[in-house]
Amino acid sequence: MKNLLVLFTLILLICPSITVSQTVSADVVVKNANIRTMDDKRSIVRAMAVLDGRIIALGSDAEIAKLIGPKTNVIDAGGKTIIPGFNDAHLHFVPGGEQLSLVDLRSSQSPEEFAQRIKDYAAKLKDGEWITGGRWDHENWKPANLPTKELIDKVAPKNPVFVNRLDGHMAVANSLALKLAGVDKNTKDVPGGVIVRDANGEPTGVLKDAAMELVSTVIPARTFEQKLADAEAATNYAASLGVTSAQDMQASQNLAVYQKLLEEGKLKTRLYAGADLSDWKSRAHAGIRHAFGGPMLRTGTLKGYGDGSLGSSTAWFFEPYADMPSTSGVASAEMPLLYEHVSGADKNGLQVMIHAIGDRTNATVLDIYERVEKEDGPSDRRFRIEHAQHLRVSDIPRFAKLGVIASMQPVHLTDDGRWAEKRLGKERLKGTYVFKSLLASGTHVAFGTDWSVAPLNPLFGIYAAVTRQTTDGKNPNGWLSDEKISVDAAVRCYTLGSAYAEFQEHEKGTLEVGKLADFVILSEDIFTIDPTTIPNVKVIKTIVGGRVVFDSASAAK
Repeated sequence: MKNLLVLFTLILLICPSITVSQTVSADVVVKNANIRTMDDKRSIVRAMAVLDGRIIALGSDAEIAKLIGPKTNVIDAGGKTIIPGFNDAHLHFVPGGEQLSLVDLRSSQSPEEFAQRIKDYAAKLKDGEWITGGRWDHENWKPANLPTKELIDKVAPKNPVFVNRLDGHMAVANSLALKLAGVDKNTKDVPGGVIVRDANGEPTGVLKDAAMELVSTVIPARTFEQKLADAEAATNYAASLGVTSAQDMQASQNLAVYQKLLEEGKLKTRLYAGADLSDWKSRAHAGIRHAFGGPMLRTGTLKGYGDGSLGSSTAWFFEPYADMPSTSGVASAEMPLLYEHVSGADKNGLQVMIHAIGDRTNATVLDIYERVEKEDGPSDRRFRIEHAQHLRVSDIPRFAKLGVIASMQPVHLTDDGRWAEKRLGKERLKGTYVFKSLLASGTHVAFGTDWSVAPLNPLFGIYAAVTRQTTDGKNPNGWLSDEKISVDAAVRCYTLGSAYAEFQEHEKGTLEVGKLADFVILSEDIFTIDPTTIPNVKVIKTIVGGRVVFDSASAAK
């Protein structure tokens, strides 16, 4: 069947005007649809045919009807809009699936509500069981003070607690968790991290970046079976939101989990599984190169860290924080080794992506990439910077010049826009979430969510990029509105842009003959409705390789 498809596709490409023989029947035909292919011409067609997991024809209902056979699954889209499946360029897949069952603190509006949710969750557990997850945001509180161990001790004294801030770069532990980790007044500060202390030098319970490892290393590791359940929950959830591909930042210990899901036919999401940049030698020794693997599961990309986050005041800047003049942020503990790691990985054909939030980190990573490129010579290496949130204006054109991909998460700005000026001052915001400027410079921009740091729903990200409205409702015309982009541009970043970021632009990202049949049917046409209503749009069906992996009608039963 695969050879037939290849031959058939070649004939169509070489002779596009050929009349399709009625002896060829498609596995799937979609008709009566508003199919936005997102190709270079932005073609819009009514129908599509799929054979052996790939698109074999696009055209009118009458043209595609010729490919309907007795066994063809015909999907009547009812005039609804179809776009390529969303490709989340940056998320944490298994932790995201795990978070679905953990304590949820993201929307807590006060320390009291924060504590109450932990108390309610602890009531379901046995004494001694860990409470993790969280994703709290103290910027929702008035005043925006950090939580403390005492706040948690009152409600969960018999359970060790270690819950993250929503950005994943800061967490708070209760006294029991600190005791189990051996963290006290005498614990030394950690390179690349911060132990927040009170006036007497006692840890408050808040640990930032590398210091978080003091507690996280004593939390019992999840079993293979638990991770398998997390991954299955994640792939089912992704399918319900139209995410057909995802690029996992934390997959080094989960490849066997994904392989098991794939073998059982339960993997509904194409995964590009990343590992830690520091593991480059073992990956290179095994002969792994970028985009190594098959259409459902690949690896060969490595992630390093340059700094922390703006919300935790650990993003690394050239100038001090406006609201905390004593610090300019924190370079990661890995920063002194980044050049060595990037150079070694690049020489062995592995793709590199570096987390960079602050302007100094972004500039430093660009410098490292430029140096390595000069030393190693021309190559289709596709270096990436993850987040690229705060840039010096002078560094914006360097992305395109160096061929560096900006892998960005627009939904973050809906939170950051509430308080970023407090951290940085107005003048330094000129290089903040500059989607439009990067695209105008010729940079390849890929969109993702950073789930579970932010919600996985891609439509929230498109809404954020197009409207730039913040969650407090104080920016109805858009925060830093000059950097708004169109729905078309946002969807391209979330499909073709993300595909390019994983060396797969010839396989997916647009709906074209020969490409994988990954697509989503939406409840509304996001290209024509009021952009402020995009978050209300639902996914009706998600199709991966011609197989329906989510159907809202079935899910509702």
